Amino acid sequence: MNPILVTVIGIALIFLCTTLGSAVVFVFHKKEISPKVSEIFMGFASGIMLSASIFSLIVPALGAEAQYMPSWVIVALSVIGGAGFIWLIDKLVPHFHFEGGEEGLPTERINRTGKMFLAVTIHNVPEGLSVGIAYGVALASWTGNSQAALWGALALAIGIGIQNIPEGAVVSLAVKAEEGSSMKGFVFGTLSGAVEPVAAVLGVFLAMQLQAVMPWALAFAAGCMLYVVAEEMIPEMTKDSTHHHGVWSMILGFTLMMVLDVTLG
Repeated sequence: MNPILVTVIGIALIFLCTTLGSAVVFVFHKKEISPKVSEIFMGFASGIMLSASIFSLIVPALGAEAQYMPSWVIVALSVIGGAGFIWLIDKLVPHFHFEGGEEGLPTERINRTGKMFLAVTIHNVPEGLSVGIAYGVALASWTGNSQAALWGALALAIGIGIQNIPEGAVVSLAVKAEEGSSMKGFVFGTLSGAVEPVAAVLGVFLAMQLQAVMPWALAFAAGCMLYVVAEEMIPEMTKDSTHHHGVWSMILGFTLMMVLDVTLG
């Protein structure tokens, strides 16, 4: 298959899945998702992101050869750098967590809905970036006889796309509960995922043009995703310690992403 076509399909998929999830707002009449369903959604998404960070990003980065520095040093520095990057954005950009308080620089110019939208948009950046970097690395090294990296990138896109469906639903329903409008919920949910293809295109360009930074970029994207999982998703899925819906959902998501990466990559 044409590698450019596979790249376009993968990047389009992650956005279309967010749109599909956001459309749930038109058929789900309740304004809020139950805590149990929310924990399942968060657990599943965190499992996919955690697995993708390890198998699709960190493992390939560790396998990359660099004469100037051991690969494990590159990966360690980049993971910390990626986590630090998202932490810095969290501290600077005003946003509002669904089940928490405000974060970022204080401002009255952005309402609560806008801050909720920014919170999800911030956390979608590393997902799109990771898909783009994976595709960029695959395109730069692609040959007719060696297509494993390309299919591995597609597996990552499929995994991120799957977890974008419940993520889009959570955003759209939260905005509907805040604004009282299904259409607003759908629009905000869809737009929250629009940053992913933009970040993916940027990742493709960087990985293709700057081969020397390939392991750095892969591990940096992994660090971004790991920070989001640890800071946002795991606390949300374990709020009720008497049940384990989120934990089992996380294990399911982790296993699914691992299987996708191994079978396609």
